[in-house]
Amino acid sequence: MKERMNSLWTLFQERKLSRRTFVKSCVALTAVLGLPPTMLDTVVKAAETKELPTVVWLHGHECTGCDESFIRSTSPFASDVILNMIALEYDDTLAAASGEPLEHHLKEIVANKSGKYILAVEGGVPLDENGVYCSVGGRPFVEVLKECAAGASAIIEYGSCAAWGGIQAAKPNPTNTVSVSSVVSGVPIIKVPGCPPIPEVMTGVIMHYALFGEIPPLDIQGRPKQFYGNRIHDTCYRRAFFDSGLFVEKFDDDASKAGWCLYKVGCRGPETYNSCGNLRWWNGLSYPIQSGHGCIGCSEKDFWDNDNFYKRLPDIPMANTITNADTVGTIAGFAATGAVVAHGALTLAKNKYEDLKEEKRLKEAGLWNETMNKNNHHDGGND
Repeated sequence: MKERMNSLWTLFQERKLSRRTFVKSCVALTAVLGLPPTMLDTVVKAAETKELPTVVWLHGHECTGCDESFIRSTSPFASDVILNMIALEYDDTLAAASGEPLEHHLKEIVANKSGKYILAVEGGVPLDENGVYCSVGGRPFVEVLKECAAGASAIIEYGSCAAWGGIQAAKPNPTNTVSVSSVVSGVPIIKVPGCPPIPEVMTGVIMHYALFGEIPPLDIQGRPKQFYGNRIHDTCYRRAFFDSGLFVEKFDDDASKAGWCLYKVGCRGPETYNSCGNLRWWNGLSYPIQSGHGCIGCSEKDFWDNDNFYKRLPDIPMANTITNADTVGTIAGFAATGAVVAHGALTLAKNKYEDLKEEKRLKEAGLWNETMNKNNHHDGGND
């Protein structure tokens, strides 16, 4: 493969692009990474000096949907990330090479760049029958994963299969498929769940590590806070209908046509953490709730086994009581709003407690740094 440029700024110079264009790109990256404007100088400095990172991308038990999502990123474009911002040395789906030459190249990268590459993993890890249910190059995927993970500087679990086991881990889980973190330890791991994850979230996470050389601030489950810090419910454009107790009862009723809240037809937005309501899909065009279908919670653990997708959440937790959606729909708007505020207060308190636990864990592991501390002051205390 061709020799890579030393840094993003070096690349811009080689292509005879202006300093203004470079700074504008850094502004866009700062926004995509969910960083405050005050971090722009830090991003510019990192883009000037940081060496482009080597990335090894493995595929396990999965459908390749995460790759399909990744290549549709527009901020930044996936082509820019792959060709200009990282050195993607191995991805058996995107690589031009194949077969034994590609597998030989993977072994060379793992041997010669130990501790200097990011390992991106897409797919779950089947363990039954010595891992025979998923093989790569004639070897069980679990063996390839452990071998590559041993020399990785960090691991990114792309998609709910890598993060939680995926659909193939659904009960009764006949292949005993597990998450990457269930097999690998001793390496910083970033979970980027979703089925698949949002394209810009995928590129944003890898660019954060590329620029700063460290994992982004994570919530208690190991997800980047800038992308998984809010519930979909909190940023949903239908939230006003929920607060007013106006719900769709079935998909072909007048309420559905009017765009009312989808909570009663199974929407899991109130319990799902993701950026769908902010970033959306297809360059910000739409997302499932906007298309008229409730959130199925695809970024949450075991979402495939968490009851019927079209059965509403049973309760809305509030202070010292349990109120269901029917009650919220019949009480006055003032009371409904008060209930949501109470629920929000409880959620905020819970998230703050989890933040403190996560901070303690990172400090004990020696992974806490000032960049995380600064970002925690800008995330509003959310998970």
